[in-house]
Amino acid sequence: MSLIDEARKEINDIDKKMLDLFELRMEAVKKVLEYKKKNKLQILDEKRENEIIQKNLEMLNNKSLEEYYLIFLKGVFDSSKKYQGDNL
Repeated sequence: MSLIDEARKEINDIDKKMLDLFELRMEAVKKVLEYKKKNKLQILDEKRENEIIQKNLEMLNNKSLEEYYLIFLKGVFDSSKKYQGDNL
């Protein structure tokens, strides 16, 4: 197997794990939405998003990836907010 094939296999394996984690995260998002509905809270909680960003950036080992991790994380937030908005 060539180096690129090995790297692609590794990416595929990671993508599968990320997919499983995404589904678990969205199940948790659904629970948050149920709480927000019951308590008449808005979907957007900027304070919470900023706390998550700060906490996760502190845990990021490779600081040269910070810009790209922020793009990734904001995409996760956007998906979560859209899911909540679509299921109000």
